[in-house]
Amino acid sequence: METVSVSHRPMAEPGHILAVCTANICRSPMAGALLQHALKAQPEPLKSLKVMTAGVAARPGDPVTDHSVYALKKVGLDIARHTSRPLTADLVRDALAIFVMTESHRAMINLMYDPPPQHVHLFREFMPRDVDKEICDPYGGPVQLYEACRDEMVEAIPSLVDFLKSLTAKSATR
Repeated sequence: METVSVSHRPMAEPGHILAVCTANICRSPMAGALLQHALKAQPEPLKSLKVMTAGVAARPGDPVTDHSVYALKKVGLDIARHTSRPLTADLVRDALAIFVMTESHRAMINLMYDPPPQHVHLFREFMPRDVDKEICDPYGGPVQLYEACRDEMVEAIPSLVDFLKSLTAKSATR
């Protein structure tokens, strides 16, 4: 089982990737670990990007849900030590890209910060047009719902990696 190190440092790292959900105990920890795992297999500079996670309504220090841990354990990733973190201005300001689970998360971020950040995207935004772009909250549901969320995230990873390749290429030419 691979333990994926998603950054839990309180301070933001410039140029990090940020995965955001509501409470930072279900979707964003899974999304962050899956994306970090995928980026480790890429060439530089993607390989060195740090993925951080937070929640728009998170309390600091809450444990990740057991079902989230189980859903990722089934694909060889360990997020059992994850604890929640609220979204902060530093995390938002220093993010290269912010990936949210729903349009309501994007709307909350746009309301919370002035000016609204320009780099907020749905996790599934770069998928083909005919798929649902939002990832519903599995909290309180059966483990199968968490596995379905995980699978929707896994499906989106190649499109996110392609987007990040283009984003880092643009940053390198500036």
